[in-house]
Amino acid sequence: MATYLDRILDRHRADAAADERRTEDLVQAAGELPPTRGFRSALLAGTELAVISEVKRRSPSKGDLFADLDPAALAADYQAAGASCLSVLTDGESFGGSADDLAAARAAVSVPVLRKDFTVSANDVCDARLMGADCVLLIVAALSDGELGELSALAVQIGLDVLVEVHDEAELERALATTAGDLVGVNQRDLVTFEVDTARAVRVAAAMPAGTVRVAESGVRGRDDALALAAAGYHAVLVGEHLVTAADPGAALAALRVPRGPRGG
Repeated sequence: MATYLDRILDRHRADAAADERRTEDLVQAAGELPPTRGFRSALLAGTELAVISEVKRRSPSKGDLFADLDPAALAADYQAAGASCLSVLTDGESFGGSADDLAAARAAVSVPVLRKDFTVSANDVCDARLMGADCVLLIVAALSDGELGELSALAVQIGLDVLVEVHDEAELERALATTAGDLVGVNQRDLVTFEVDTARAVRVAAAMPAGTVRVAESGVRGRDDALALAAAGYHAVLVGEHLVTAADPGAALAALRVPRGPRGG
């Protein structure tokens, strides 16, 4: 049975196949932009667990979360509460996001921004840079080894940091083989059942080599989760649903800013 990821990827790959723009032109345009803000380095600043706060309107499993959010206002609230970076969904059909959301959020803050989307082509990587992102997401489960290598190399070439997302140890091995394998996110959400496995990030962290910047994604629901992930060696957490559904997103974010553990120092 096809997973939600399969269906979304089929759509994105169809869009990529229909894209007639020349990658060379997009790379040239990206090369004319100002430098990015340094996503990876922002996660290492300070001594607290970094929080990547997400601008997220809806999800395939939960439906609307905060459909009418103001991306600029929410981004400003996140930064004021201590967010190290932002993540902005730009997938429209499944998540209600857009390039406009990313542009508005980034213009309202000084922290780096991740384009959170399903990157499947070189043009997708260039689009992330052109719409203002400082980092692009590459999902190991969505890409072949060849695609991972090519897309990560292109991202680095045009000045983007790369967050390589994995779900288990086998995917971690593939992530570490890329040119951008020193910034790894562990998604705790199962791709088939969509359920969250809160032990997944702790388990996979133990297999990461020294020097890897570790990000735990999905299922972070409060300070206790943040403390456990910090103790497991994570430098950062990426949090969406918990924040956008909170009565006070800024206060919910501030509660996640716990001291980093010895392995995340």
